[in-house]
Amino acid sequence: MSEVGELTFSRIHEASPELLFDCMTSPEHLTHFWGPAGTTTPLDGIVVDLRPGGAFETTMVGADGGTYTMRAVYAEIDRPRRLVWVEPAVEGGMRTEITFTDLGDGRTEVRTHQTNVPAVFLSAQARAGFNTSLDRFDAYLAELGRNR
Repeated sequence: MSEVGELTFSRIHEASPELLFDCMTSPEHLTHFWGPAGTTTPLDGIVVDLRPGGAFETTMVGADGGTYTMRAVYAEIDRPRRLVWVEPAVEGGMRTEITFTDLGDGRTEVRTHQTNVPAVFLSAQARAGFNTSLDRFDAYLAELGRNR
């Protein structure tokens, strides 16, 4: 068995928990920011069956045309507070838990905690890639705010 670990990312966004939860669970939103910088996630490559036991799948396309598909199963859904999925194909069943904490001033803290994370995803490069995905999420939220 290869080494596994845990990762936690936290970011404060200028949006309500409800909007953030909806962005994380709607293909029409996910297509705009899912994946690290340099990737796209076409709408037809996103499956969201938002119920415990339902599928959550994304297919990211890299700049070189290569694809990476993430297949998960929703474990818990508590809109707008908590979202949990497990990627059973990843050795050990990598678990991602996202919590949305309303800060009461129009901002929300989003905390992503992952367990059973394979060593390949623990590298500094992989963590940096995840952070660029959070940057893309911030940019998308800013765009949504301008269009309201």
